[in-house]
Amino acid sequence: MSEIPVQAAELAEHLQHFLPRQRWFGHKGAPIERVDVSAVEILKADWPMLIRIEASAAVEDADPETYQMLIGLRSVADRLDFLEENSGSVLGEVSTPEGPAHAYDGLRDSELALAAFKELFPHLDPPELVRPVLAEQSNTLLIYDERLVFKMFRSLAEEVNLDLEVTEALGNVGFAHVAAPVGVWRSGGKDLGMVQPYLAGAVDGWAMALTSLRDMFGNEGDPALAGGDFAAEAERLGATTAEMHAALAEAFGTELGSPKAWAAAMEANLKRIDHAGIDREAASRVFQRMAALPDAGASIRVHGDLHLGQVMRTDTGWYVLDFGGEPSRPVEERRVFTSPFKDVAGMLRSLNYAAWTAMAEQEVHKEEVAREWDERNRGAFVDGYLRTARRLGGLLPDDESTVNLLLKAFELDRGIYEVGYEISHRPQWVDIPLAAIANLY
Repeated sequence: MSEIPVQAAELAEHLQHFLPRQRWFGHKGAPIERVDVSAVEILKADWPMLIRIEASAAVEDADPETYQMLIGLRSVADRLDFLEENSGSVLGEVSTPEGPAHAYDGLRDSELALAAFKELFPHLDPPELVRPVLAEQSNTLLIYDERLVFKMFRSLAEEVNLDLEVTEALGNVGFAHVAAPVGVWRSGGKDLGMVQPYLAGAVDGWAMALTSLRDMFGNEGDPALAGGDFAAEAERLGATTAEMHAALAEAFGTELGSPKAWAAAMEANLKRIDHAGIDREAASRVFQRMAALPDAGASIRVHGDLHLGQVMRTDTGWYVLDFGGEPSRPVEERRVFTSPFKDVAGMLRSLNYAAWTAMAEQEVHKEEVAREWDERNRGAFVDGYLRTARRLGGLLPDDESTVNLLLKAFELDRGIYEVGYEISHRPQWVDIPLAAIANLY
């Protein structure tokens, strides 16, 4: 069958109800006013069929966002046992020239997920097994033969996917701590997905930090003597972060740092966040001190959203993932060159979150233990970063007081951003960033 097997209007009607149920839908809680299916492409023409569609969803007071889906089609006579525990992946019944069919998320069908891989990446050895990654994701991830991971981009808001753009560039300059793509899916000038090596046995930094903290709270001793001490890993992670920045500078170039522009962006962020716990005058003084710096080092393309959940520890060292940047910020802003201390600040804030999150998880009140762990590991991370960055050269200002002021300003800015995020998403956590920024004025 070469003709399009299902009408776009019929798909659009089902998508009105399907999209809000998906983890990757960007307008959670907002009623959809209209769905337009702009493209339908056949990837597998025989039954069960697989089609790729692009659909834009319009919601009130927001620009429409375009999403990509691979839709499976099976006869209504077929049982969809693989979807019984995930009814949210079913669109509904549709009409086809061959009769009525079930329409559903085709990547939840292992037969179609294997067929999609062979169709999209014919230069790679065809896999035999596939399993989905079910964690909360803004894209869809599938693991093939425990050796490759396919990331299909869901949002097509921009033709160039930032994660693919940066990961590919870092691989091209030989940065060893990123899973460089071995397959890229592009069509019509748009980035649609990529295949990367699967980091089998890897553990994410957040899980490692929480394990260390559980051990700390159990022993109540010196963090340096705890069996789960994380400091050596934090120092290695700092070194890897500096190596990443050097590779980003090589891949995308450098500019002269602009502390005035950085301070202006921080002041704008400060104005957006409305909370009585923020000392606005004190924060502004920090930003203006930074704006007056005569030399703030280099301005480069950065990760943009670096935290413990974006790094994985393997037998060969740390790997950095997901270069899409902070998803709530505009794409143009995420691509702007800035200080490497933006990423350093992001990791420092993540270490602080780990300490206080673990204390709440363990239902203990050991603030001093949490504070000691935080200080030890942030110190180790910064030491590893600064030592490696200075050895590689070309990124940081020479003056130590300037470095300290940049660290303070960028961490303060990140903390203020987190206050706004927690107000909107997890108000019960807002005290974590508030307590942190109170020590940074």
